[in-house]
Amino acid sequence: MAKNKLISEFYELKVSQVMDKRVWDLPIIEEKEDIYHVLSFLGARNHVWVVKDKKTKELVGIITEHDVLSILAPMNLPNYIFGMPDISSIKYGTAKTAEDVMSHRIIACKPDDKIADALIIMMKYDLRRLPVLMDKKIVGEFTLNQLIRKYYDATSVANIF
Repeated sequence: MAKNKLISEFYELKVSQVMDKRVWDLPIIEEKEDIYHVLSFLGARNHVWVVKDKKTKELVGIITEHDVLSILAPMNLPNYIFGMPDISSIKYGTAKTAEDVMSHRIIACKPDDKIADALIIMMKYDLRRLPVLMDKKIVGEFTLNQLIRKYYDATSVANIF
């Protein structure tokens, strides 16, 4: 019975209670960054948040490992296509900046959202992380890893009693 109550209370927690608030440590680059800088950044991370500029931290997109795969190994186009195809590619010179590669569709949560609501968004869009935004500005990151750690810590404490 106590465990069910703990689980219910856990889902009611706010995203701000679980999210990584160390904005200085988040993988953030500016949209005009050179593609080679983006690739070197992704060598250590599996995603990068793209901001208009680092001063305002206004989020404009995300780049994931999958996005990079598509620019490194572009589609094999049939011979009958003439001219430059409309794809982002290092090979064809059409991917020059972070802006050229990033996904412009931002799926995010807010610090005051409940964990349950953030999880519903993550399941709906098959995501492992969400940027946490306030007025379009990235203020943190909410990930499944953080959530699992927080849940494990909460249940460990509950098992003591």
